[in-house]
Amino acid sequence: MTQPRPARIRRVLPLALLLPTAALISAGPAAASEGGGSGDPHPSAKPTVVLVHGAWADASGWSEVTESLQAKGYPVVATANPLRSLTGDSAYLAARLKTIKGPIVLVGHSYGGAVITNAATGNPNVKSLVYIAAFAPDRGEATLQLAAKYPGSRLTDDPAAPIPTALDAVPLGGGGPTDVDLYVKPDKFGDVFLSDRLDASRANVLAASQRPATAVTGAEKSGPPAWKTIPSWYLVATDDRTIGTENLRFMAERAGSTTVEVDAPHAVMETNPGDITDLILQAAHDTRPGLARTGTSPQTLALAGTALLALTGGTALVLGSRRSRV
Repeated sequence: MTQPRPARIRRVLPLALLLPTAALISAGPAAASEGGGSGDPHPSAKPTVVLVHGAWADASGWSEVTESLQAKGYPVVATANPLRSLTGDSAYLAARLKTIKGPIVLVGHSYGGAVITNAATGNPNVKSLVYIAAFAPDRGEATLQLAAKYPGSRLTDDPAAPIPTALDAVPLGGGGPTDVDLYVKPDKFGDVFLSDRLDASRANVLAASQRPATAVTGAEKSGPPAWKTIPSWYLVATDDRTIGTENLRFMAERAGSTTVEVDAPHAVMETNPGDITDLILQAAHDTRPGLARTGTSPQTLALAGTALLALTGGTALVLGSRRSRV
């Protein structure tokens, strides 16, 4: 009289076999990333956002972006960019990045994009690069060379001129022809840097307070680019008269960046800080974009394997129980 026992096992096992599969299905996309979908094993920890300005600006240009990010709980470092040479500026930033613990979202505007491209190379903490109307040079390229690739930049109206015609060269005292600081001419600043999007009083204040870059910053060749190994996001300003919109598009496409286009001047921080913040948040949230694109993570595969093993093993038990009744 042992027949009822196998019958009871037969009714219970199919339900048990469904549980791993049901758990896998109900987990859905959340199971595809660590920390409940954040991609971070510590969901409460947010990456540090490091903001790097370019030429003819300073860290205060990030003030609205900084305030918005801090309000959302992100640590922010709006670092100074020396604007002395691409090699030196990149080394300075690389050293600063090494002092920051945990993941980093590295953001560069204008020439600052060339700096982050070099400074992030080899730093495993830099998880995302964000280019804001910025240079993203490949190895061996110079920023002024990239600005001249396609029409659109108004830095010069004479390609043969030793100094771009929209710039003033102020000697530094070394005596060499390239030993100069470069400023945007005050009467050109509103057009070249701001695309005449701001009122004259604000444009005049920004022109008066601009930080110059040396001639070396525009002529020095870039090193191995970080965008070849680190995921990148790119904001293209569609009225950029400093680098040129088509040049921005070229660099964004070449880098394989996630790209947004905004109707804005080169100094997009002045006109569209909200768009910049939104793009940085995209980069901060998508810390594992490769896995996000494929839709398959190690956790998902592990769950699937567990369910398959349970189903296979359970099926064998059921079949075995049936054979024992025969």
